[in-house]
Parts: sequence; structure tokens; C-alpha cells
Amino acid sequence: MLKVGLTGGIGSGKSLIAELFTHLGIPVYSADLRAKEIMTEDDEVRKELITIFGEKIYVGGILDRKKLAKIVFNDPDQLQLLNKVVHPAVRKDYNEWHDRQNAAYTIREAAILFESGAYADCNKIITVNAEEALRLRRVIKRDKSEEEEVVLRMKNQWSDEQRAEKSNFVISNNEQDMILPQVLEIHDILLKMNKNK
Repeated sequence: MLKVGLTGGIGSGKSLIAELFTHLGIPVYSADLRAKEIMTEDDEVRKELITIFGEKIYVGGILDRKKLAKIVFNDPDQLQLLNKVVHPAVRKDYNEWHDRQNAAYTIREAAILFESGAYADCNKIITVNAEEALRLRRVIKRDKSEEEEVVLRMKNQWSDEQRAEKSNFVISNNEQDMILPQVLEIHDILLKMNKNK
């Protein structure tokens, strides 16, 4: 069973693309969503995060993501400390999940697939690209975020060009491109690849 990575910058529309693959019967693992759950539910991870960032990042036992984001997105060293705790836990969780699936391939959706090193575990990688101005508008509208917050998060991610260079497939999700034909074409290629394995 192939392991396929799906990535793209914040606001690129990864989740929409992931949803389309789900409709095609492909299991999708959302690394970003699971990371949030693991940071709240996994006792070992919680302990490590409290040791590094203090009790203040949990409110009523729930991770205060905005508080944590303020700390880590303004300080690359703090972000690195967070990643050292969370990425191995997510990698382990994904591998266990993947082994339970029954499909031609699974998709691991992750915003920072390259930055985290998780791309190394993937057989193939799909990147979703969208113009930066469009991505910015989408995120501000979706998250009710301030522009400078979103720009800061974008700066901590690879550029579309960097991701595309290391990917096997690139889906263009600008407002003028049809995305379903792009997804179907990739799906067909991956099904054939799995058969020929």
C-alpha cells in the first residue's frame, strides 16, 4: 500500500483536495488535526510541552493553540522545540493508522510535510499550489486572523516553488483552474502504480 503525502502552504486548499480523495475511497490522515489531538490527549506529549512552555499553554486541560502559536511563530528556536516533541508522536500515530487501512494507497495530509521531514516516509508527494495573495485572503476569512499573523505563519513554511520542486504531482488551486480533473488524473496514476508494485 503506497504512502502518499499531500501538502501545500496555509490556505492552498489541501483540505478540499483531501476531501476529494476521500470521496474516491482513499483513506486520508490529517497530520495537522491529529497533532492538535495528540498535544491534548497524549500524556507523554503533554508533559513534555508543559516542561518546555509551562502550564499556561493549557486551559482547562485543553491546549490553547493561539497562546502556543504566539510563542512559537515569533521564535524559531521555540518552534524547533515544539516540533521535536510533536513530529515523532505524529509519525508513530500515522504509521499505526496506515497499517490498519485497506486501500491502494493512503494520503497523509500535512502543511509542513517537507519542513518536518515526514516527506521521507512517502512513496509519492502531491503539492497544492495557490497564489500567495489568494491564500492570504482565504486564511483571513477562514480563521478570522490578522494579516500579520498569517504572513508570519507563511514565512515559517516552504514556498510553493520549493515544494513543487520536490513533489511528484502539483495541483493548481487558483480560482481559474478546475481541480477535479487534476485529482482524478493523479488518482488513476497512483492506482496503476499500486497494481504494478
